[in-house]
Amino acid sequence: MLGQTDSAGAAGRPADLSLANWDRAPNNRWAYQHIAEFLPTANVARGTPAPLPLAGTGLDLAALAFIDHRGERANAAAVLDASWTDGFLVLHRGRVVHEDYRNGMGPGSVHLTQSVSKSVIAALAGILHHRGDFPLERTVAAYVPQFSASAYRDVTMRQLLDMTSGIDFPEDVADPVSGIGLMDIAVGWKPAPPDTDCPRSVRQLVASLRAVSRPHGEEFEYRSMETEVLGLCIEEAVRGTLPDLVSELIWRPMGASEDASFGLDPEGYAIADGGLSASLRDLGRFGLIYARGGAANGRQVVPEAWVTETRQGDAGRFPARYRTHRPRGAYRNQFWIAEQDRPVILALGVYGQMIYIDHERDFVGVKLSTWPHAIDHAMRIDMQALMGALANALG
Repeated sequence: MLGQTDSAGAAGRPADLSLANWDRAPNNRWAYQHIAEFLPTANVARGTPAPLPLAGTGLDLAALAFIDHRGERANAAAVLDASWTDGFLVLHRGRVVHEDYRNGMGPGSVHLTQSVSKSVIAALAGILHHRGDFPLERTVAAYVPQFSASAYRDVTMRQLLDMTSGIDFPEDVADPVSGIGLMDIAVGWKPAPPDTDCPRSVRQLVASLRAVSRPHGEEFEYRSMETEVLGLCIEEAVRGTLPDLVSELIWRPMGASEDASFGLDPEGYAIADGGLSASLRDLGRFGLIYARGGAANGRQVVPEAWVTETRQGDAGRFPARYRTHRPRGAYRNQFWIAEQDRPVILALGVYGQMIYIDHERDFVGVKLSTWPHAIDHAMRIDMQALMGALANALG
């Protein structure tokens, strides 16, 4: 049931670690479990931990085969071995059926989740919306008057949640001067190029944006900036910080076993789009909220209606360029919808982070990784197929 702990990658801080290379291989193997040791963070406090019971029988991953991205049979255990796994957790009917730690990670470790953070922020938005504190039809400038000249000024919260603004903000992780490259500089995760005057905080960057490429609400386009703007609007709406709000409304109620943390930008704002570090089991607990209609630890944490609508994305707004790797997919409330005809939703992050949620099978799978490349479509397709095979095998 419990996988072997692999300490081969548990060496100390890399001697050449810098702001320019901390998130790149091989340094990410250490850095993703030690963000608070070299970047500013804010704590997300846990409350009283809720137990995650162990299943009576475990999984034999070596005996599980599935069809990979090439259309060939692949072995689950071999794929995990080959995909820079740091942690792997399988929950079925609320019980742990497999738990595997590698690369020096353990049950008490926290790991950077990258864009899985987006799904947590969206859950927070859903809680506040159903509480009456965060109307989704309001615009960015209505919440943050500082952005009245920004291209984001008339984007609604619903459009931010579904990433359907028309803002011209390219997300090319391979291009250091694309929109996402500028954001990495603004949040303090990458050094600014010499002799440049880049925005040095999220607020400065949002305020500086002017370009719009299409009408808002027309088409999905993945932009991490949407989550940053959403987070700033949440903070202004309720006059609280994201770390405190996530602690109060999600981490404590769901019975997290470990404190989490958010990375902070130079002005102290929590990096909403990718700054959450959390333990493997707590990410499993978060997944269970969405697998079980918003309930966890004997209480309703996220409104059931919000969870239900999260599985109902508009495929008509999902353009052809995203259908190459997800032909029947969609996006809703900062979750990826795997297929329109199957109720599976995914929280995904670069370098191999995934929460796979199948509510019909009461199944949650979590994988934390440190891939050598930010995006690897073949590896992501294989991991999604592996999760689906596990869900089917468990029934």
